[in-house]
Amino acid sequence: MKDKKFEELMNELEIIVKELENGEIDLEKSIEKYTEAMKLVKVCGDKLNKAVISVNKVLAENGNFEDFKIEDNQ
Repeated sequence: MKDKKFEELMNELEIIVKELENGEIDLEKSIEKYTEAMKLVKVCGDKLNKAVISVNKVLAENGNFEDFKIEDNQ
């Protein structure tokens, strides 16, 4: 699951949500789908957090990565 791209995971999650919203699957299958969805949510959240950390780093003039800071010039 962690090897898949974020978009693939989100697509799987959307399919599960539609199946659960449809209401045509039995309780046991619904619980399985819900558990699978929660695992997907966790992996997607982890991938997003990693992306945010990467995006918030900038390459400084000395070639080192530093945290991105917005200066308030008021």
